[in-house]
Amino acid sequence: MTDVTLRCPTCGQPFYRRLSEAIPFCSDRCRSIDLGRWFGEVYAMPLDGTEERDADDPDPDDIEP
Repeated sequence: MTDVTLRCPTCGQPFYRRLSEAIPFCSDRCRSIDLGRWFGEVYAMPLDGTEERDADDPDPDDIEP
């Protein structure tokens, strides 16, 4: 069986999939760094302005400054 080599999305280092318990990352450290980036809003989902709002969200035009 061929061992699959992946590249860690956090540090860019190649690693063997079967040796990592933190897939798709090479280590728990890289997985934690990635999570911290999401919590710190370094990463974000792109918005194009056409997303539907939840029914509970106020209409931005109705909010008084």
